[in-house]
Amino acid sequence: MSAAHSQTTLKSKLDALECHFTWDLDPSRSKLLRFRDKLKDIGTEEGNSWLGHIYNLRGYIQYRLDLTEDAQSLFSAAAEALRQTRRADSAEGPWLVVNYGNLAWLHHRLGKQAESLAYLSKVDDLMKKYPSPSQDELHPEIYAEKAWTLMKFSTDKKMLAADYFERAIKMQPDMVEWRTSHALALVSAFKHSDTGLEADILEKMRMAKEQDPDNLYLAVHYLDQRAKKGDRVEDEARELAQKVLRNPVSSYCGMKAILRVYRHYVSVDEAIDLAEEALRNHPDERYLKRCAALCYKWKIIFFSDSRPNQSTIDRAISLHKEVISLYPHSSLVKKIDLANIYAKSHRSQARAEQMYQELLKGDLEPADKQMLYNSYAKYLNFDRKDRHMSIQYHMKAAEIREQSFFRDNSIKVLEKIRDRSRNRMCREIEAFLANLQEP
Repeated sequence: MSAAHSQTTLKSKLDALECHFTWDLDPSRSKLLRFRDKLKDIGTEEGNSWLGHIYNLRGYIQYRLDLTEDAQSLFSAAAEALRQTRRADSAEGPWLVVNYGNLAWLHHRLGKQAESLAYLSKVDDLMKKYPSPSQDELHPEIYAEKAWTLMKFSTDKKMLAADYFERAIKMQPDMVEWRTSHALALVSAFKHSDTGLEADILEKMRMAKEQDPDNLYLAVHYLDQRAKKGDRVEDEARELAQKVLRNPVSSYCGMKAILRVYRHYVSVDEAIDLAEEALRNHPDERYLKRCAALCYKWKIIFFSDSRPNQSTIDRAISLHKEVISLYPHSSLVKKIDLANIYAKSHRSQARAEQMYQELLKGDLEPADKQMLYNSYAKYLNFDRKDRHMSIQYHMKAAEIREQSFFRDNSIKVLEKIRDRSRNRMCREIEAFLANLQEP
């Protein structure tokens, strides 16, 4: 067989694998950096049933960031974590198919074709030894990892993730963590609903909570959904918050979720108190600093009927600066939040404008630029009372062809101004919106 033919055969085998390299995970560099920080914040404490999947995804992200040694180390850690969490009689099983696929691809990309072929052979052996229980379906272990990865990595594939979890559960119904993650994927898919989930999804959440009673992250989200349906949850929220405080710190400990429940159904001041208590217990945890900064942002930007007092603003500024330094590669949102907090202080309004100008001059990717333009437009309208320039920046956000909340929001604002017909730019807005409809 010629070398060229051999390479073509190898490539076709690699393309047929089910792993991170073939799942169409193709985000921008800024998103990769954000995802990397999110995965670090999940934590790697012993007993986390998704630890192997976390390492697999972190390894893929490091590869995409050209950190191949880190990628290989993380893929190796993933294999070991998967062996330990499955606690099977055999050292190998179908849960390693995705991991071996990743290693086959990594070695191929590094030019180590013999090692790549060795991992391809391992995948073949596992697939023969552990065929899928359902013909024409992937193995449930593969569906579960693919679902978990899409749920974490792709904002527009939450329903596909939920579907993959459902397929995995039908074939292997005893996996409690799959049911929990299936329920959370459905919550995530409908998170912008003000009225909460449909009755059948809420019932799936209830059943998942029953089967996974120690999962406080799920418990908080279930409480939030009940509150959206009209249940009074203040006392339960306070009780649950005390349990969350005792949980090991991670982004899945339930802290951020319970703070959101406090914001909407208890009080933003109690949310701040809770976040500060968590920080006193764990003063060096960057994730908790991020949670506390979020609470102060809510207080200053969304709950300030009157101008907030200076000590609250000072604490918010201090926390935001610290969080920006702790997340140096994924802090654009926090920089925008900090600029908006400066705008609420008499003595820092010039700093707000300066920060926005620095951000506007930055080399940002289209989606980040769109978010910045939308935020700056709101700042111009509400803090600077510059309606004309605000409209200009809503237009800048809307004309970036990235489907997002920020684009939708800017278009809605422009439509509202057009429909009121009071602004001298109404005709210009109408023409602009008409042009947006064109392909």
